[in-house]
Amino acid sequence: MLYVSLIVALIVAILITPLVKRLAFRIGAVDAPNYRKVHSRIMPRLGGLAIFIAFIVGLAILRPVPDVPEGVNPFLIPLSIVLGATVIVITGIIDDMREISAKAKMLGQLVAGCIIVFVGGIQIEVINLPFGGSLDFGFLSIPFTILWIVGITNAINLIDGLDGLAAGVSTIALITLACMALIMGNVFVLATAAILACSTLGFLFYNFHPAKIFMGDTGALFLGFMIAVLSLLGFKGFTIVSFIIPVIMLGVPISDTFFAIVRRIRNGQKWSDPDKSHLHHRLIDMGFSHRNSVLIIYGIAALFGIAAIIFSMAKIWGAILLVTVLLVAIELFVEVIGLAGKNYRPLINLVRIFNK
Repeated sequence: MLYVSLIVALIVAILITPLVKRLAFRIGAVDAPNYRKVHSRIMPRLGGLAIFIAFIVGLAILRPVPDVPEGVNPFLIPLSIVLGATVIVITGIIDDMREISAKAKMLGQLVAGCIIVFVGGIQIEVINLPFGGSLDFGFLSIPFTILWIVGITNAINLIDGLDGLAAGVSTIALITLACMALIMGNVFVLATAAILACSTLGFLFYNFHPAKIFMGDTGALFLGFMIAVLSLLGFKGFTIVSFIIPVIMLGVPISDTFFAIVRRIRNGQKWSDPDKSHLHHRLIDMGFSHRNSVLIIYGIAALFGIAAIIFSMAKIWGAILLVTVLLVAIELFVEVIGLAGKNYRPLINLVRIFNK
């Protein structure tokens, strides 16, 4: 039945995206070019609605049910996901039409996060530490969980700058999530992530360069929200090492977001101010074509996904070594391409000092 759901989600996305494109033009959900954009003509940007509809259709066919403790209603989790996702999609549609304020978008994300926590009962309460003991979040459990959801939701949104970029990176993250869920025996996360990945792939037929439609905030917020929630479902209750897995898996959007904040603080800007120095912008500035820049980031995202899978099977010291290597590699890459600013090169300067 899973295969049927996957095929249907893929086909629905392919068939419905052209209809959503027409709808976007009709309701004014379009993206006009400006100094920060790489496109030069008005583009429809409601594509995330097609992903959402295809996902809901695939989910309705399979109707996966999560494993929950006895006495807990197993349908509350899928219900909270659908309700929360609906709030996110409505927020995205309004923004794609009207370009609402950051505070208004944040409100929609907070409402969706609260639905996940209070309706679905999904939250990080305790993380077991690798050398014994545990970290109990206590009353911070709810805000920490909502912060995770909002943070990952916006991280995906920030990398949505080139044709097919956010959709492709999200698909890679979802495939990684599905693989991790398979390893851990989490059938619900496996099925849900796989259905969403197929829905996004169907949309990519129209979104890869040269794009015929953008996913807009409707898609970027929806995909970020779903990845955040599925990560919580897939890894809660494990050790802190297991909890690091989704962070590695989402290395591209998280790194890009983190260094964007560093860059803006160093430049005396607000952390939320938009700029044209994200990862995809830097690659294009270095001379890579639009398509090649996207493919390079796909490759980086796939490497992070593979690293996450290896990390999950490594012993504690192997996991620590892998994280150390990843952090050093990320820092070097960031300094070389100037992601945190052209004069930001602490590690390279340190190496030069030792070589003198």
